[in-house]
Amino acid sequence: LCCQCGVPIPPNPANMCVGCLRAQVDITEGIPKQGTVHFCKQCERYLQPPGTWIHCALESRELLALCLKKIKASLSKVRLIDAGFIWTEPHSKRLKLKLTVQKEVINGAVLQQVFVVEYVVQSQMCEDCHRIEAKDFWKAVVQVRQKTLHKKTFYYLEQLILKHRLHQNTLRIKEIHDGLDFYYSSKQHAQKMVDFLQSTVPSRSKSSQRLISHDIHSNVYNYKSTFSVEIVPICKDNVVCLSPKLAQSLGNMSQICVCIRVTSTIHLIDPRTLQIAEIDGNTYWRHPFHSLFHPKQLEEFIIMDINRVHEKKKGAGAGARSNKHTLAEAWVRKTSELDTDHQYFCCTHLGHILNPGDLVLGFDLANCNLNDEFANKMNPQHIPDVVLIKKSYDRSKRQRRRNWKLKELERDREATDTDDERQYQDFLEDLEEDETIRKNVNIYRNADIPVESDTDDDGAPRISLAEMLEDLHISEDATGGEGAEMLT
Repeated sequence: LCCQCGVPIPPNPANMCVGCLRAQVDITEGIPKQGTVHFCKQCERYLQPPGTWIHCALESRELLALCLKKIKASLSKVRLIDAGFIWTEPHSKRLKLKLTVQKEVINGAVLQQVFVVEYVVQSQMCEDCHRIEAKDFWKAVVQVRQKTLHKKTFYYLEQLILKHRLHQNTLRIKEIHDGLDFYYSSKQHAQKMVDFLQSTVPSRSKSSQRLISHDIHSNVYNYKSTFSVEIVPICKDNVVCLSPKLAQSLGNMSQICVCIRVTSTIHLIDPRTLQIAEIDGNTYWRHPFHSLFHPKQLEEFIIMDINRVHEKKKGAGAGARSNKHTLAEAWVRKTSELDTDHQYFCCTHLGHILNPGDLVLGFDLANCNLNDEFANKMNPQHIPDVVLIKKSYDRSKRQRRRNWKLKELERDREATDTDDERQYQDFLEDLEEDETIRKNVNIYRNADIPVESDTDDDGAPRISLAEMLEDLHISEDATGGEGAEMLT
């Protein structure tokens, strides 16, 4: 019989029934039944005292561990058997934990008890989000500059940054007329960005720092660091004139070359021999050269006649040749001079895509003043009359058929003009034409534009569906509907 109420019970060391034992002893005494958890709305992180902010999903193991740490000291006197969440509305700002504990009580009897601890979720902005909101609070800035009229390299760089998620630590990205500024809360993040830029585009960098404050007692210095990164001023489709010494070191190339792409190196091709070369940033700054023309000086030519050259004798010490291009000799005429009989003869590396009657964009060297120190010293017989750059297609038709899109960085822009839009369209066309650059860029399918058949195709390069990624869309509320299964 129970010594308190006289109810028959199985014998136990305390000689009491469970009801009387619980009335005499409360093993959860001293354990707080309420608490607070701090949550940052901006970055959706929870505060783990004293100063760490961590990402936790609702009802996850990480959030459970964070809540238990708040009552860890008071749980030391009991034995924790089980812990789990009780479901609450996601917007209720409440977290409920169901805990099962055991403790030895009178005469060695072990009592088990279940109780609920309720946490109130309080909003508190973390330090990182404070800095982002302040916008002027930064410890380091990376200033990326390129002294060119065309922004092709910056559009390519933007896609690389998005692909490798290097924009996540930035406080702010500001666009100015000849580059971008990336603001960071720590010098380490800025240094990581500089290292990435130097490994992806040919560039050089300088760093400086400015003293903001100094504590003479603790000897703590507060600096603002500035990293200046200058990208080589050469873009895709530029015609360049190399110095004689550099041209000789690259395998006796012609000094007049065409830049076919810019990745971590500058890729050049000699349109007269198909000889190719790569120039890294260090080589460029030792032997600098400049573009002879800017893209607005491109002129439209029509192919009158073209002959492919299958065998071309290699010169002494010549380097590697391109397998993707075909050497050809062409007679061209300007579309603005169709009423005259004036034709130009040129060698071109585009023999694999050009046919008589095609329109092609190129630069006219015969009727221009070349203001370049190396070009002025060249023998006029070695300077070609015309350098063809790329085949011309109907741009409006290509835009209508483009069933893909790219993502962009969120940045503070200056006013965009029609020239920026034209340059962006140039970059999209370069992606369609060059598979090598396309491999480094995340391309997303644009579901708004239907996939057209290949009928009435003018032969313009297009990106296949196999190279496109599906963009993630969570259309409904995360508490239910299509996105619920994905988030839980």
